Amino acid sequence: MPGTERLYYRDSFLREFEARVLRVEPGEAGRCGVVLDRTAFYPTSGGQPHDLGALGDLAVEDVQENEAGEVVHVVARAPAAATVRGVIDWPRRFDHMQQHTGQHLLSAAFVRLFNWPTASFHLGRDLCTIDLETGSLGPRQLQQAEELANQVIFEDRPVHVRFVPPGGELEKEGLRRSPARQGELRLIEIEEFDRCACGGTHVARTGQIGLVLLRGTEKLRGQARVEFVCGGRALAAARADYQHLQDAARLLTTGPAELPAVLRKQQEERRAADKARAQLLERLAELEAGVLLEEAETVGGRCLLVKVFEDAAADYLRLLAARLVQEPNVQLLLAAKSPAAAVVFAQSPGGPADMNALLRETVGALGGKGGGSRDFAQGALPNANRLEEALEAARRRLQES
Repeated sequence: MPGTERLYYRDSFLREFEARVLRVEPGEAGRCGVVLDRTAFYPTSGGQPHDLGALGDLAVEDVQENEAGEVVHVVARAPAAATVRGVIDWPRRFDHMQQHTGQHLLSAAFVRLFNWPTASFHLGRDLCTIDLETGSLGPRQLQQAEELANQVIFEDRPVHVRFVPPGGELEKEGLRRSPARQGELRLIEIEEFDRCACGGTHVARTGQIGLVLLRGTEKLRGQARVEFVCGGRALAAARADYQHLQDAARLLTTGPAELPAVLRKQQEERRAADKARAQLLERLAELEAGVLLEEAETVGGRCLLVKVFEDAAADYLRLLAARLVQEPNVQLLLAAKSPAAAVVFAQSPGGPADMNALLRETVGALGGKGGGSRDFAQGALPNANRLEEALEAARRRLQES
């Protein structure tokens, strides 16, 4: 194969190696790019991130492939010797091997069960994803694919690596997908389950994957994205999930198995409480509206009400305003200091003022925002201490109009 000899092609379990330095190139931010005659470091490619590790006493910070097919190792400075000893960050490498081989299993499972090819794969720091060529994906289908992939893991099938020379009869190989590159191909075969051209690092037997655990799905441009984790990540995710369940159960003084029933009951109780609260607020608004109308001043034949509440929720202000403007010839400027500096300007339908323009101008001059219709507008100020100032400015505008 052209370029750097890639030792991981034949042995993904190789952790240390020796190589000759062919060239050192200047890199960004004072870094160097080291090209070796051979390497066990995997460069970022095909959805799989690069390896980390060391060349001698130099930490390998990045690994990339250049246009000549050479593997470039990014380090802080040039190696002092003509030969170096490379050491792979093994926990990171083995994690990537578990995730990538698990992806092969999962992609093959979706093809076998539903004939849905994988359009792309991404191996992230925390989660992995595959994008499937289907616009519909249900919970039962996810479960079937997960069960099939894990069944093959539990059977501990061998994972073979083979090389097919250029011009080989690929149609006889039964590949899951057509290869994107020409020339000699590296095939990854999960015995009697999947065969695919791939340059990534993989485990030697499916049992080393440990487990495939699906984490979620989303629709994406006519495709379905599936989130998953394998091996050590699956163990960590399951442990974290259980801890979250334990914490939630402890807060609700119940057991993890009873959480759904307890939460359903709490939701029902909350809906009932919200309904009762809404009814009480309506009754309160009805009573308070009558009191406020008696206190309102009369300006030019209109009833003008200006009021700043020390403590009133924005939804109550809206409810109260809606009740007040049911009366004819009413204009009102309401505000509440807490819990938020809320403002409502409103008038009886068809009134003479543009309450939306008035609110925008008033709160905008004080750094606030808001808007609405000609008869009903709402907003907020960043500082509750300026509510009286805002309402007084709006009052003067109404009195002048």
